[in-house]
Amino acid sequence: MLLKTFKGGIHPPGHKKLSRDKPFVNLSIPHRCYIPLQQHIGKPAVPLVEVDDIVEEGQMIGRADGFISANVHASIPGRVVEITDYPTVYSEHGQCVVIEAEGSFSSSGKNVESRNWEELSSDELMNLVHEAGITGMGGAAFPTAVKLSPPEHREIDTFVVNGAECEPYLTVDDMLMQTYPDEIIEGIRITLKILKINKAAIGIEKNKPEAIKAISKAIENGNFNETIELHPLPVKYPQGAEKQLIYTILKREVPSGELPLDVGVVVNNVGTIFAMREAVLFGKPLIERYLTVTGSIVKNPGNYKVRIGARITDIIEECGGLTGKPAKVIMGGPMCGLALNHMETSVVKGTSGVLILGQDEVAIHDYSPCIRCGRCVAACPMQLMPNELGNAVEKQRYDIAETLHPFDCIMCGSCTYVCPSKRPLSHFIKLAQVTFSAKR
Repeated sequence: MLLKTFKGGIHPPGHKKLSRDKPFVNLSIPHRCYIPLQQHIGKPAVPLVEVDDIVEEGQMIGRADGFISANVHASIPGRVVEITDYPTVYSEHGQCVVIEAEGSFSSSGKNVESRNWEELSSDELMNLVHEAGITGMGGAAFPTAVKLSPPEHREIDTFVVNGAECEPYLTVDDMLMQTYPDEIIEGIRITLKILKINKAAIGIEKNKPEAIKAISKAIENGNFNETIELHPLPVKYPQGAEKQLIYTILKREVPSGELPLDVGVVVNNVGTIFAMREAVLFGKPLIERYLTVTGSIVKNPGNYKVRIGARITDIIEECGGLTGKPAKVIMGGPMCGLALNHMETSVVKGTSGVLILGQDEVAIHDYSPCIRCGRCVAACPMQLMPNELGNAVEKQRYDIAETLHPFDCIMCGSCTYVCPSKRPLSHFIKLAQVTFSAKR
């Protein structure tokens, strides 16, 4: 019997009320931007500028290097003051182009008049997405043009749109769907033309009634019911993970070691689709994005539009600062996000949120031996055995760990969340992935 939703998963507190239903606010243009050349999965972009060069807003400053890579653009006009290693969300020493604002700004780096995308071919649309440097904006940051170019022997029949936003605290996708439903539907139609298919399914968790209402109305008003289906989803984490979303909506199970395209599906986040539309209609490169800034000690939590390369410290200052001492700074959400050492790190294309947790919200525990309760096994949405993987890595028995499919782990953190012994299971599994990747 098919399940109504995926196996496993958890129900952590949402903590979304801090920023839920707060309209987008445009933050000020930063005086200095630190723009990493590595903002995506794959090879870093190759710098196209030198120190003292004057660049325009939206100018390409880094060219994609190889098939899995993405172009990088100047998010502000000005002078290149440095090209240097700087701490980024992906690396302690990531090459960054540092631009100091100077000169005039355009309207967010895009043309005033829109182009008629329906007159363009699939290849022409794809080229516009590639040139604009669009990547996955839900956090994974996979180059979008690559994702939309499946091998010829892979037949795609359905485009799945991720509007689940199951990550606690984050509300940016919810507000994006409420604010720009027609634009998202148009972005879906553009994607369908690129993929040369005529079926899309958008999944939104049921705890986002206003987003469901807005998207439903946009589909109905455009008479797109035959090509775009809306699926209200049960609220469960990690509902927004690709394989879990595909199963819940289409009842297709992506086998171990395979990808969504192996079952005829491509998945994109609503933020990615919105950015694609901007690139296609207006020639706008990905130089800014919407994100959630939240946490109980953030004075003015909410949903904001921020330039790529803006530092977290500057963003927090413009949000009114903090009302207490931060215990943890996370780029993204508390489950899948990345904890940072400081707030000098800059926003990148995959930054869906900035979360600041106070001292009373973070508990540091010593972990204990596994008591074999099986909670992590029950919670794992990938049907792995996190307890055995953790034990093997802890004892440095990588020969055992390798047989337990560590690369199937999606790093959702569900196992760590439910463990009564407070074992850092996700950390152990990540360590196994890194170790095996280094040997390949």
